[in-house]
Amino acid sequence: MGAFLQDLTYAWRLSRKSPGFTLVAVLTLALAIGANAVVFSVMNALILRPLNVPGGDHIYALWRSSDSDAHQSYPDYVDLRDRNRSFDGLMAFNMDEVGVSDGHDSSSAWAYETSGNYFDTMRIQPYLGRVFHASDEHGPDSAPLLVLSYSYWRSHFQGDPGVIGRVLQVNRHPFTIIGVAPQGFHGTMLFFNPDVFLPIVNAGQTGGNDLNKRGSRWVFMTLGHLKDGVTPAQAAADLNSITADLAKTYPKDDGKVILSLAKPGLYGDYLGRPVKAFMTALMLLAGLILLAACANLGSLFAARSAQRSREVALRLALGSTRARIASQMFIEALLLSVAGGALGLYGSVLLLRALSVWQPMPRYPIYMPVNPDARVYAMAVLLTIASALLFGALPVQQALRTTPYEIVKGAASVRGGRRMTARDLLLVTQIAICAVLITSSLVAVRGMARSLQNKLGFEPQNSLLVDSNLSMAGYSTDRVPAMQKHMIEALAAIHGVTSVGLADGLPLAEGASDSNVFADDAPDLTPAHAAADANLYRVSPEYFRAAGTELLLGRAFTWHDDRNAPRIAVVNREFARRVGAPADRVGWHYKMPDGTRIEVVGIAEDGKYNGLTEDPLPSTFVPILQWPTSAVWLVVRTGGDPLQLAPEIRERMRELDASLPVVIQTRYKSMDIVFFGPRMATISLGVLGVMGAILSITGVFGMAAYSVSKRLRELGIRIALGAKRREVLEAALGRPFRLLAFGSAAGLLLGILASRVLQFIVYQATPRDPLVLAGAVVAMALLGLLATWIPAHRALSIDPVILLRED
Repeated sequence: MGAFLQDLTYAWRLSRKSPGFTLVAVLTLALAIGANAVVFSVMNALILRPLNVPGGDHIYALWRSSDSDAHQSYPDYVDLRDRNRSFDGLMAFNMDEVGVSDGHDSSSAWAYETSGNYFDTMRIQPYLGRVFHASDEHGPDSAPLLVLSYSYWRSHFQGDPGVIGRVLQVNRHPFTIIGVAPQGFHGTMLFFNPDVFLPIVNAGQTGGNDLNKRGSRWVFMTLGHLKDGVTPAQAAADLNSITADLAKTYPKDDGKVILSLAKPGLYGDYLGRPVKAFMTALMLLAGLILLAACANLGSLFAARSAQRSREVALRLALGSTRARIASQMFIEALLLSVAGGALGLYGSVLLLRALSVWQPMPRYPIYMPVNPDARVYAMAVLLTIASALLFGALPVQQALRTTPYEIVKGAASVRGGRRMTARDLLLVTQIAICAVLITSSLVAVRGMARSLQNKLGFEPQNSLLVDSNLSMAGYSTDRVPAMQKHMIEALAAIHGVTSVGLADGLPLAEGASDSNVFADDAPDLTPAHAAADANLYRVSPEYFRAAGTELLLGRAFTWHDDRNAPRIAVVNREFARRVGAPADRVGWHYKMPDGTRIEVVGIAEDGKYNGLTEDPLPSTFVPILQWPTSAVWLVVRTGGDPLQLAPEIRERMRELDASLPVVIQTRYKSMDIVFFGPRMATISLGVLGVMGAILSITGVFGMAAYSVSKRLRELGIRIALGAKRREVLEAALGRPFRLLAFGSAAGLLLGILASRVLQFIVYQATPRDPLVLAGAVVAMALLGLLATWIPAHRALSIDPVILLRED
């Protein structure tokens, strides 16, 4: 212990005597360890950590393997719940937006519509009052009960315990508050925090969904608590025996479905697999950043140790052991690593706390619960120790190989030769890592730029959306069409508005439903014979003009296309291809699952509907008067800046019905949820790329400066003998530049391979883009020039006379 304290004191004195080196080392490690702590914390929160409920690691969601979806119809859920033998309880929930009023003020809130056994299966106890149970359900609309989330209770009711028993109007229907959920419980989706919990049997009042329609898959997710001793494979087999029987019993509603199990936190395989792939790649890149930092510090530490070679030689000559010197150098490295790790961890904690309260899309209750836990702190400690061992290994190796006699005699300076040294390998590794990061970040940026320029199937520019749901204001089904027409007319009369359309869902936004469709000559209408599962949009006349969707053939809808008129549709070209119909003419028919025969009167352009990286999808647009719905978007197209019309639009909507909650946003803003993943990927990789570039510059600079400083006498002699400037630069910096070229080439090849994973997240993110490759080459060349500028200037400014006088 005494020796350790002596070495620690000596290391502290050395760090104070070299404040520049100490500052660079600490900041470098702080950036690298902090980046790893942030990335690992996000991975831990989204992937490694189970749901924050008792027994959360045994909760699985039911997942349809055929179409990567978790939606179920309510009757199917009931059959699966009652007939399975693998779960302690099988529960269901749906997410919906509702209008809440206390009799004075109206506002919108996000609700979980849950089965009665939801809280009991999750083993959740209320913070206040009680929760609802399966015994509260007695058929449709039988349980007008309401459980508040803890945060909603605090923000809207100021934490008043007397709220229990109060009656609120939810979509103009009375619901009684019976309890408050516990503080740490935010539902069963990691990133979506509901405001209230409602019984799913009342979904007809709150969401307009039909509990009895087996063919309508509107239940968002079915999940349950796996019994002890039952494996996921056994549970899937049990469930698939039930779905096979349902397909035989209800052939028109249930096709052959293969169910698997997935973790529910990230919406199963739909978000889970891409996020896992990206986070794994990001963790690998963050690890490469740390490795680059250690290589950088190892190189600088070795150069510093080389300058202390006489000190080491004298200590060895005076009887010190090599083990003691190695121990002292490791303690120096550990001191710097602990300081850098502490600073990096402190910065990462601040950033993670900000991320946890950050709401990237204010329209939705989406959060990132990435607060660090014991795993994150333990990982930071391990990285700190590993960093000290990594960048301290090279100088220790030098010390162990030191020959005191040669150093004291002055014979050991720089050994000429062309063999690759450990410091060279460190520098090549660091440059390659930097090239990987720069290539990946350029791939992401390029893909993001392409996604903004690509044909989307609609024109988001100069377009404004007004989100309204007439059921929130208590409109009955027969009153909805007239009110929707009044809304269109009121907004179309505003000066500056060129067209107004209406749709129940929007491409690259939300609300779209889907349905099996059949060719006109299909032998039967069972799901097994469906031609496609098509996106279904209910739209008004003028929608295509307002949305900026091009009609390639045929006509749009009119107000005469109502329930009394023949059923018609406009489809995209992919729909026609899937159904086996011609895309160059109209007038042909297709069928819906209930046998309704629909005439195609128009062909619209293909577009992007659910995501930017999707393959072409079939989509159909039908008149909203023939398929009425209360939840709609008003698409308002203007001749200028659409946000300037927002106040007047809000006023017109208030004049129509002051109790109707509306949300106004630009069309670009509505696509935030689609662009969130690509933007985060681009920003994350960009930050890591900048960090890698900084580390690469310092590494190459350290190598070049060390090379010049060790060869000053040789370079002075060359200049004295008449060597040209190019020859001097070749002698001084040829080796660093060769290492830069070799490391850059290796890094570019690795970057091309590593960036393949981005293709699943960033639209058209291809690493073979000539601009990406050219940009990476130019970036690495600029980094090399920037890093060697000062050493090159020093090499060319050598005065041989001064060197000879010093000698």
